Parts: sequence; structure tokens; C-alpha cells
Amino acid sequence: MPPLRGTGSDPEAEHPEYAGQYRLEACLGAGGMGVVHLARSASGLQLAVKVVHRRHAADPEFRARFRQEVAAARRVSGAFTAPVVDADPGDALPWMATLYVPGPTLSAQVKRNGPMSPAELRRLTAGLAEALRDIHRAGVVHRDLKPSNVLLPDSGPKVIDFGISRPYDSDLRTETGKLIGSPPYMAPEQFQRPREVGPAADVFALGAVLVHAATGRGPFDSDSPYIVAYQVVHDEADLAGVPADLAPLVARCLAKDPDLRPTPDEIMAALRPPSYEATAFIPAQRRSAPVESGVRTVAAEESTHVRAPDGLPSGADGGKGARRPGRRLVVAAAALALLVAGGLRVAGTGDGPGAPEPAGAAERPAAFAPWRAPLRSADGSAPSCHASPAGADPALYCVATGFGTARLSPADGGTVWSHGDTGKEALSLGTGAGGTVHTARPGGELRAYAADGGAELWRAELSGYLDVPFPAGDVLLMGRQDGTAEGLDAATGASLWRHAVSGHPRPGYAWYDDAAGLAYLFEYAPDGATTLVTALDARTGDTAWQSRLDGLLTPAGSSDGALLLTSANERSQTTALVRYDPKSHGTTRVALPFRMYGPSVAVAGDTVLLLERGGTLLAVDVRPGAKKAERWRLETAVGLTSAPVLGPDGGRLYFSAADGRLLAVDTAHGTLLGQTRPRLRDGRLGHASSLPAPVVVGGSVVGTAPDGSVFAVDADDPARW
Repeated sequence: MPPLRGTGSDPEAEHPEYAGQYRLEACLGAGGMGVVHLARSASGLQLAVKVVHRRHAADPEFRARFRQEVAAARRVSGAFTAPVVDADPGDALPWMATLYVPGPTLSAQVKRNGPMSPAELRRLTAGLAEALRDIHRAGVVHRDLKPSNVLLPDSGPKVIDFGISRPYDSDLRTETGKLIGSPPYMAPEQFQRPREVGPAADVFALGAVLVHAATGRGPFDSDSPYIVAYQVVHDEADLAGVPADLAPLVARCLAKDPDLRPTPDEIMAALRPPSYEATAFIPAQRRSAPVESGVRTVAAEESTHVRAPDGLPSGADGGKGARRPGRRLVVAAAALALLVAGGLRVAGTGDGPGAPEPAGAAERPAAFAPWRAPLRSADGSAPSCHASPAGADPALYCVATGFGTARLSPADGGTVWSHGDTGKEALSLGTGAGGTVHTARPGGELRAYAADGGAELWRAELSGYLDVPFPAGDVLLMGRQDGTAEGLDAATGASLWRHAVSGHPRPGYAWYDDAAGLAYLFEYAPDGATTLVTALDARTGDTAWQSRLDGLLTPAGSSDGALLLTSANERSQTTALVRYDPKSHGTTRVALPFRMYGPSVAVAGDTVLLLERGGTLLAVDVRPGAKKAERWRLETAVGLTSAPVLGPDGGRLYFSAADGRLLAVDTAHGTLLGQTRPRLRDGRLGHASSLPAPVVVGGSVVGTAPDGSVFAVDADDPARW
């Protein structure tokens, strides 16, 4: 970790220059626990980094509380919270980095603009009920829901600050002899029986928050916290000013008896159907995803696992799709981080006879049966896999932290070969067109294995390189610490070329065009006004073309000979797609209908599919002269997603959720075709900063899950998953 700017107890010591690897750019606010800073990841993603006050850092109980906050926030990160990106509770000044969510708090909004309108209040009620549903389904009680812990971005309310939350199964008790919380928004049982506080306490707080949003004051109002506490336990709530249609529901939330309060699901049910006035304020991208009848789950032998809901956290890296502007994140995505190996195969239930044989069925057994290989990693992250290159025999390669690397049979999940590994740092994996498989540990070793038998072919040290290799056909593209770019022969490890690339002092790659053999680099201008884009011949290192384009752009794919790039604003929100023709140098900008946060991209002909980490899926028409950009949008209700992967014909899109579900979407109509059931590790959701993308191989879709599963389902029959 870089040295802190200040030490000691003076005010400067409370404002370090770095938290871990993140440079702290500005102070967003301060509270009793610490200071929240604006920071930026290596990929350019804006983060909110909470750094604990120095006076608390030496307190073992406080550190335990902060570890608990990090664990709770990781369990619930998703569509209705700020996802955790990184954290170090054991640092000299403990810190946690979450995705920066631009927008005022509910407290600031009401203070500035006054009470909410009935329509805004209805939308807030629905959004917070959804948030509590997912928080509680993740096994967490927030215990401090209040206006200042509710953010109001364009995408809907987000619940933040899990500083005093506690998982249901936690044995940690931090409230002994203390009252922890905000009295105007605490439930009676928090004053009377703090050790027995459950999800119903958050519903009580929701009722109090809604009164504040509707009136500008709380249901129990006094300058003295002791009087407020008495009122909460003994007095009736003051609901004057709450709209008549919502007052009965709010009153139920504020019931003294926890058993009489509605659940979040009951609150959402009570709001249906919404009024016409309210629907005008609800963004279309938050509508429910249509689900076709007949969707089922497979692998009956796993039916004892806990079923998890939609909306749990996941991350996304993997495949050739591009994420929001950023070098290291996209490089890691293309390199396919975290993959698993294993030898134990568990057969699943079959799909039954009688289904017509789809195209490509000859590549798999005539009667395909779903399978599962339970392959756990040492750090609890989901396994991740990569398929053999196009044109090669169908093969599946997997690697896991602390486990190793293996080739699995896509037909039944059996192990063809494997190599053990006891390290606990993240691995990445790629396959070369020359029949080699590569694993890399950042700052450690790069190893190459023969795809057929698994024999080790060569190895190289990565200490002189910026990151893990970027696979580009039969070449591994590398960025070196000295600022030069290098191409290694994937089969032999020999250096094919090495030189500086004009305009790219620290070369990083965003996307590889397999058909053209071109890899794309990008570099932002210091003022953020332009982006230098370079197309590099992967085999020779020669520059095919180079252009400086307006805006913060990231190469994402191609369509009809044109390069497609995502365009972001100064807040790192994706706002448009840019189509650039390198022959005519013409540029076309296609504005998105709404701003998106960190979408992954898949290109299907003239349609670009953008999947936001929060689960929103948008299809955009990028044809020149198209009258309307948006073709369809779908709210999948997945809290955090992997990168999307297209099927061979482009008609289906597949992606994973953090709870282990694999989902399939019809790309023509934007309908959800099917999904597998959740697969949690010991019934709980583990933390992963990124979620491996699924793999399409041999007519099957292979997904991975937090329970260590590598599993395969029929790509042609999502409704039977």
C-alpha cells in the first residue's frame, strides 16, 4: 500500500492519499464511523471509498463491526444497493470501496425540495420494499434504514450503509450495553430487545422513512432522542400528511408488534396495480421480466440446497464483450478470470426424448443429459471456464484458485486431465488457436499446457508485465512495465514482436476481432475530451490504423465492417454507442435512452446488447439511419450479472447471476426464455468482485456457481432448465 499522506491525530491524518490501490480524489462526506471519498478504479470506474476514522481503527470491537459491515454489504450488493468492489478491514485504516451511485440522499432531497408528491412516494415505497426483500433474502437485517441511508439515482432508490447490520446467522453482538441506531427510525424491539431484532425492524424503519418523505418529519418527533425512544415504544405514530391511499399501509409498517407488520412482498403486492400517475414516474427499465411458462430447474440431486431469490449480487468479466471504459477491467474480462478444474461428475436429469435435433447436434451425444461437476475453489469464488477456439474439437477448460487447471468433457463433465494448484491468488485462463491452454497469476507465472494431454509446454515470469495476457488467437498480447507492448507465440512462448505503440504509454487492450486478427487499444486524453483508438495486428504488432475520436470511448465489437464503441460521460455512465468506419473515417453516435452503469456488451449483427451489472438488458439498433435506437429493454431482476454471451446463431443471450443461476434471453424479442435454479455455497452467497461468464460449447451452455459447480444444460431448450 502506498504511504498515507498523514499520520497522528491531526485532521490531515483523516484524509489519506490512498486506500489500498485506490487514489482518493475528493471527500464526499463524513460520519461517525469514517470519511467517504470519491475514487476511481484502474479501469476508470468511479467508487465511493469509506475509510474508518483513525480514532476507531485501534478499537478491536469497532474493527469487528466494520468487518461485519463489509460482509453484510457483500452479501446484499445488487440492484438496490451499492455493490462492493473491494475492501480491506485489516488495513491500518480499514476501508471499503463500493460503486459510486450519483444522486442525492432522501434526506437531502426532502430538505431541498420539500415532501414528495404522492406518485414519487409510491415509487419510493415500491423501490424500498424491493430493496428490503433482497436484503432479507440474502440473510441480512439492515437495522439502520433512514433517509440519509437512501440514495435517489435515476435508476431507483438504493439502500446504503450496513454499518450496524447483522446477518441472521451472525454470533457477533456489538450492542451490549449500548443502543446502536437512529432513534426516530428504530423499531420498538430495538430499544427493548436488541438481541432479537429481525427483518420486521427494517419494515418499521421503512414506515418511518415514508412518513419523513411524505411530510418532512418523522412519525415520532422530538428534539430529545430519549423522548423519541419513549414515543416509539408507547405512542401512536403521527401520520398527518401521509396520502390517504398509503396511510393504512404505512400504519401497518409502524405496528408495535413485529408480527403485525407486512413483509416487503406484501407491501409490493399492496401497491398493485399502481395508479396512472405513479407509473409515469417509474422508468420502463424497471418493469418485471416476462417469464414463459414451463421454466423448471434441473439436477434433482441438488434439491436440498437453499433456493435464493432474484436480485442477489454478482459481477461480470469474461468473453470478448467490453465493459465500461477501463483498461485493466477489460483485460481481465478478456482473459477470463477464475476458472476451475475437477474430476467428480454428477449426472443430472435428462430433458426427455422427442425434441427435434437442432443444428450442430452432431457435436454432442444424441440424448444430451445435463451434468454437474462440483469443483470448489479455495477462496469461495465461483469456478469459471473457457471453451476451445472456433473450429477445434469441442473442449472445456476450467481453473480455480487453490485448485488448479483441468480439461473437462463438455458431454458429461468428466475430467480429461488436470493440474493441481495450491495458491490463493486469482488465476486467469485463455486458449490459443494452436492447441494450447494458458493460465496466469498476476505478478506470478504464466504457464502453457497442451490442450490434448495437458502436458506443460512452457512457463514465463509475469513480474515485468502490467497484467495477465490478453488472448488474441494464437498470440498472447502483453503490456510491459517499461511501456512497450509485446506479442508472445501461444504455442512456444517465444516473443514475436516487442515495441512501443505510439500514444499508448501503458498499452492495454479492450477487444480482439478474431475475423480480422486485430486487437484494439484505447487511451484517454488527459482532459477526457478524446480517446486515441489503435487497431493492432496481433501477429505482427503492426498498426493497421489509429484515430483520435471525440469522447470517452471503449472498443466493444464490430458490425458490418465498422468498429462499435461505448461512450461514457464524466461520471463513467455509458450514455451512447459510437459507430466508426475506419475506411471513411465517418462517425455515427447512437444515444442510449437512459444512462447505464458498467454495462457489458455483446454484438449480434446490427443489434448491440448492453447488460448492466444491476440486471437491466437493453437492445440497441446501430444501423445507419435507424429511426429508433431502442429495440427492446428487459429488467431481469438479477442484482449483479456476468458478461453476456451469445449463442452460435445470435438468437439467444446467456448470462449468470451471483446466486448461481444461468439465464437465457431471446435476442429478437427481449423475453426471458428460462433460468436454472440458484446454487449457493452452503446455502449462502459468497463474495466475488467479478462473476465468470457462461460458455457455449458443443450444443450446451456451461455455467458456474458459488457452490463450486461447473454445470451444463441444453442450449436449445432453456424452458426446461
